[in-house]
Amino acid sequence: MANTTAFDTETEGRSQKRQLSLPAWLALICIVAFSVLLIAGAAIWKNAPPVPEIVRSSQQETVLTRADIQDGQETYLARGGQHIGSIWGHGSYLAPDWTADVLHRWGLATAGILYRNNPDFSQQDLDALSPVDRASLQARVSEQFKTNRYDPKTHSLILTKAQTQGLQKVFEDYRDLLKNGSVVHSIPRGWFKDDSQIHNVTAFFTWTAWAASANRPNAPFSYTANWPHDDLIGNQPPTQFIIWSIVSVIVLIAGIGAFVFIYLAQEETDEILPVPARPAVRIPTASQKVTALFFGVAMALFLVQIIMGMVTAHYAVEGDAFYGIPLDQFLPYAASRTWHLQLAIFWIATCWLAAGLYFAPRFGGFEPKHQALGNTVLLVALTVVVLGALAGSWAAVQGVLTGNNSFWWGHQGYEYIELGRVWQLLLIGGMVFWLWLMYRAFKPALKKEKNPTGLSHFFLYSAITIPLFYSVGLMYTNHTPLSVAEYWRWWVVHLWVEGFFEVFATVVIAYLCSELGFLKKSSALRATYLTTLLYLGSGVIGTLHHLYFSGTPSFIAALGAVFSALEVVPLTLIGFEVLKTLKLSKEAEGFYRWPLRFFIATCFWNLIGAGVFGFLINPPIVLYYSQGLNTTPIHAHAALFGVYGCLAIALMLFALREFVPDRAWDERSIKFGFWAINGGLVMMLIFGLIPNGFYQLVQSVNHGTWYARSAEVISMPWMRWTVWLRIPGDVIFSIGTIALFFFTVKAIYAVYRFPVKGTEPELSSLEESVK
Repeated sequence: MANTTAFDTETEGRSQKRQLSLPAWLALICIVAFSVLLIAGAAIWKNAPPVPEIVRSSQQETVLTRADIQDGQETYLARGGQHIGSIWGHGSYLAPDWTADVLHRWGLATAGILYRNNPDFSQQDLDALSPVDRASLQARVSEQFKTNRYDPKTHSLILTKAQTQGLQKVFEDYRDLLKNGSVVHSIPRGWFKDDSQIHNVTAFFTWTAWAASANRPNAPFSYTANWPHDDLIGNQPPTQFIIWSIVSVIVLIAGIGAFVFIYLAQEETDEILPVPARPAVRIPTASQKVTALFFGVAMALFLVQIIMGMVTAHYAVEGDAFYGIPLDQFLPYAASRTWHLQLAIFWIATCWLAAGLYFAPRFGGFEPKHQALGNTVLLVALTVVVLGALAGSWAAVQGVLTGNNSFWWGHQGYEYIELGRVWQLLLIGGMVFWLWLMYRAFKPALKKEKNPTGLSHFFLYSAITIPLFYSVGLMYTNHTPLSVAEYWRWWVVHLWVEGFFEVFATVVIAYLCSELGFLKKSSALRATYLTTLLYLGSGVIGTLHHLYFSGTPSFIAALGAVFSALEVVPLTLIGFEVLKTLKLSKEAEGFYRWPLRFFIATCFWNLIGAGVFGFLINPPIVLYYSQGLNTTPIHAHAALFGVYGCLAIALMLFALREFVPDRAWDERSIKFGFWAINGGLVMMLIFGLIPNGFYQLVQSVNHGTWYARSAEVISMPWMRWTVWLRIPGDVIFSIGTIALFFFTVKAIYAVYRFPVKGTEPELSSLEESVK
């Protein structure tokens, strides 16, 4: 294996000094960034919305208790949680946002009591009032809800007489909704059958609505920063949101300028090395052959994920069936959406883990004893975890598993970390085993390098973060206060998926480019450090932009807005290196053409999906109106697949290209898959998700969050037509994935059926036979 020391001997002393300082800068930034994030977490815990021990009427009658609210939270999470509607904007978008819906219903019923002593008061009744009467009534309703009557000494909350009577109407409405369901919202009949469960779940929704309306002590806005938008209640965006949104745009522009300056200042004229010869197909070790099976499993999971996505999307136009088939009885919306998201994480992570298992002996130059057996055991274990997690989540949504049984074996209720706690623990154990397998194969490279800040050690450090940061998901349970649970959940979703897995992939590709001679070792190391500095320098504190409205203190919006604005262009640094290499080495580029194409697609989607569409929902004033709407799936699809999916496929193809015989390397299938997948995603966004999401955004700005998520809006012809219009893109995307799947199957068959020959004459003969 080539020596991976930190610095090339030809690099000038000034450059060496600069490179030596990069590890120190990275350590300093990590210490500062994580300190800020942990301090923010402590503040979130301290300032979370209180859960009253008892909620009383003004006549001292007991309305709700803390036990009701907590039991309602556990029950809601156990039956699919954020995959049936959303709380504080976090969750799925077909059913109502329960916070916004309960709050507006409660506000209308309270307005009816105040106006004519009758809780049967609709939005049409409110709109029929004269402007003067409507403004007067809204002011009275706002006073009822914005005044915080919680007593921290007695831990009790007092509701006004009008609020108490209005809440009775809400409980009546929800008794019917939660028991009989809603076809428009794809809520199955009998979601909850037990009256006590219905009461407690409604109590939990009511508490989230109170926290979203009552002003924080000594603050002019609610615990959720006046989210959701609702004129009747008096929920309008805080003025500071406008300020921090402007600041975030300024920081974005300055950050891009600084990024370009640093990149150009660090660039060296001799850092690119032309590759004179076409790389040879390598002889795979026994353990590397097993990694091909990982890739096959990943592509199979990818196909199932697409099917679940189609089923989930179709529920928006046919809430209780799939083209007339009563699928909701067997696979309801909450189950199909859970599987769609879980499978995305599973197949992408499987590709990344398999890439690590392939490249560890590749970079280390060593095949440990029984490494192939270890890889096989890991593959079987991961398969068991995936199947168990999918079965458990389905059983929880169907009500087979309830309460703590659901939490441990079924559904935790939170997006992206749905799998039961037992499966989560087993998955973490599998990742630790994966890390050990990688280390034992990679150990010779670490000993040879000696420099603890070199590229080989960086590869190990990035691998350690994979199980470490996924383990953060153990920091909360189904009893944890919602604000605190959301804080830890986004550590996993944002830092694990969007941060450290991306760092790991960047290190792998930089290492491979230096091994192949695409980049000088010093250039690859420097680019890796700079990219990681950008990821973590902005991304760690930028995690807070997910928590603007989760019952967090106001300074969270300031930190989240500023630092998330810097999360736009880090991956393009390595992308620039690859593009320059392609120009200088056409022969080598021909060998790795399609792995590099998928990596370049990653850079493109990083700019569009994570950058443009991500920034669309980052500024606080924009997210105030778009939180919980179909503007978020625009970013989710373009970033989760566009960036991390393409990156996973790129890593898979880099590995397969090295040991799949040329006769089985079907470039036409890969080329078709590449253009169909990326073209289908573009069509899906342009014709479906973007017009759908922006239409909802307009309704949210004009009428309120409750209306944008109402049955009236989601059943409008425009919303339904945009669902149908995404079908061509979905179909093209699916066909491209099928092509990639069959390519992978063919490649695996070739690897096991036709072992790669290692001598140059045999390789030449093989190439001639292909021609």
